[in-house]
Amino acid sequence: MATKTAEGAGAETGAQHDETVAETAVSEEAQAPEQPETGEETVAAEPRRASGVGQGAGAVVSAALGLVSLNGGWVGTVASARAQLMGQLKTSSQAGVAQQIKAVYGDAWHATALWAGLFAVAALVVGVAVLARPVFGAPGRPQAPWIKSVAWGGVALGVIGLLLAALKYSDALLGLPSAG
Repeated sequence: MATKTAEGAGAETGAQHDETVAETAVSEEAQAPEQPETGEETVAAEPRRASGVGQGAGAVVSAALGLVSLNGGWVGTVASARAQLMGQLKTSSQAGVAQQIKAVYGDAWHATALWAGLFAVAALVVGVAVLARPVFGAPGRPQAPWIKSVAWGGVALGVIGLLLAALKYSDALLGLPSAG
């Protein structure tokens, strides 16, 4: 029996020793700074550098909106057709020729000009935002030359589109024919 008691006391001492080792390991783990185990984690810990993809996409969108402002686009065509149909429905057959021309063709022409102007303004806003981004972003990182070029192209197309839309809307460019 004496052996059992000695073994029991030894087992208790061993269990206490195991608990102490486990507590020490947990406290050391909590105090030690995290060390990455693989090279992949080290790369992820480095600060990310902006690739300029968003700025490039914005520049391309600006140029595309500028092109749409020049040709009117699908939305302008649909708006023009709708305005033409509404003019036909509102105008009676007894209306004068000048009133029929204005209602059927003039309103459609103005709808096309309005949508072209909206696309031109959108091209300008996006292009200017892309060009101004480095001022508000990371000043030490220069903008890629192609992004600047495409954004300036979008701004130029937006200005031309806005000018043409204003001329079309005011009937200074290809105004309605006179009825008399």
